[in-house]
Amino acid sequence: MHRRKRQWSRQETRAWKRRRLSPSWERDGRRRLSPYWKSPARSCSRSHKKKTYWEKSHKPWHDRGTHSISFQSQSYSTKSSVVEKSRSGRQHNHCASRRRRSISGSYSSKSHRSAKDSQTIEDDKEGHLVCRIGDRILDRYEIVRILGEGTFGRVVECLDHNRGSARVALKIIRNIRKYREAAQLEVNVLKKIQEQDKENKNMCVLMWDSFDFHGHACIAFELLGKSTFDFQKENNYLPYPLKQIRHMAFQLFHAIKFLHDNKLTHTDLKPENILFVNSDFNTSYNKAKNCEENCVKNSSIRVVDFGSATFDNEYHSTIVATRHYRPPEVIMELGWAQPCDVWSLGCILFEYYTGSTLFQTHDNREHLVMMERILGPLPRRMVYKTKKQKYFQNGSLIWDETTADGRYVNKNCHPLRTYKIEDSPEHAELFDLLRRMLEYSPTLRITLDEALRHPFFTRLTPEERKLGSRTSRDLSR
Repeated sequence: MHRRKRQWSRQETRAWKRRRLSPSWERDGRRRLSPYWKSPARSCSRSHKKKTYWEKSHKPWHDRGTHSISFQSQSYSTKSSVVEKSRSGRQHNHCASRRRRSISGSYSSKSHRSAKDSQTIEDDKEGHLVCRIGDRILDRYEIVRILGEGTFGRVVECLDHNRGSARVALKIIRNIRKYREAAQLEVNVLKKIQEQDKENKNMCVLMWDSFDFHGHACIAFELLGKSTFDFQKENNYLPYPLKQIRHMAFQLFHAIKFLHDNKLTHTDLKPENILFVNSDFNTSYNKAKNCEENCVKNSSIRVVDFGSATFDNEYHSTIVATRHYRPPEVIMELGWAQPCDVWSLGCILFEYYTGSTLFQTHDNREHLVMMERILGPLPRRMVYKTKKQKYFQNGSLIWDETTADGRYVNKNCHPLRTYKIEDSPEHAELFDLLRRMLEYSPTLRITLDEALRHPFFTRLTPEERKLGSRTSRDLSR
């Protein structure tokens, strides 16, 4: 029997006519894009269809919150784009490597010429500005070398021809809207810091300039040395000398106390975000380790990466801090404030002292179990208040010690005091300070003002007590 031909709907007829009238490149099998979806502010991968209930109620991870940790900017040290470290590449007691979460997306490459610049200005497929040695930006910053690349953008060393060819570190943000907005937040924080610290004595990185360059937010900083993490990594993760740990801790506490006094919380303190002013070093042979050991000549440091710094009166996102330096109140979603920086600093000092991370994990439940193995049981009050009740049963963590993860924790996590290398007053003072910084309850955790009066710092020399000391590497003239 002859089947009756189906009549086209009005919408189908219009679509057919549009297709016939469209250019040939739109009819060659590729998906047609309307002018709205060609807009660089929208992703070409989105569908025209109406969103389902599931799509409306389940946002992608990068759309949740305005201050997601994944949007934080990177310091301009030569580090890779990392958010969390993986156990497979870095053992608990060796610290072999780290990885960071990458953000995928559709980015169009651009190419055009500037009126002032003779070179071609172009972006790669990920939105990074293509940088070549010898290129000039704004006819002022001449690129000398690439210092590093991260999730947020690239950092290049430049000659600033407006300042007598002084060398600066120029952070060039990817040409993506959310990263530009985050960069502007960092600029606002840095301006606030400079207003309150005109003499630059509080060990926060100095910003020279900020501007837009063909859709890329750019920030020019003073040129510094390697990060404390990169230096330790290149030194085979050997511990820093206790004398240098004391000096770096003294500077860090003053720098973060300065932020706290100005109603700011850094929220992303880690060894990667602490840079030496000058990372030149001496090399000697370590008989105990049977290897060459580098010792930095000057332990003056600067704190960098204020892309996630939060004012007290601003919105506080639920999750902050890189995993290994994240305090229990953040993991348990009990709210956080300035004491979260103190916890992160305690984890950092432990890493300087041992060469390994204190909590080598990537899972919330395992993280809490490690805390209990090292620092003792979690307070009952915090357990009953947490929103993460799925981790607990009858006030205790649900954990199976017979699994691979359980055996790993039992093997590598021990009470804090057992990590002490020497049984001397100096080392005992450090571990007493660490124990007070790693207090579970934020209200009972030591403040930085109290920490600076701790006996651990009585052994500082008058020269080490000078804040904001500079070296020949710093070209702030």
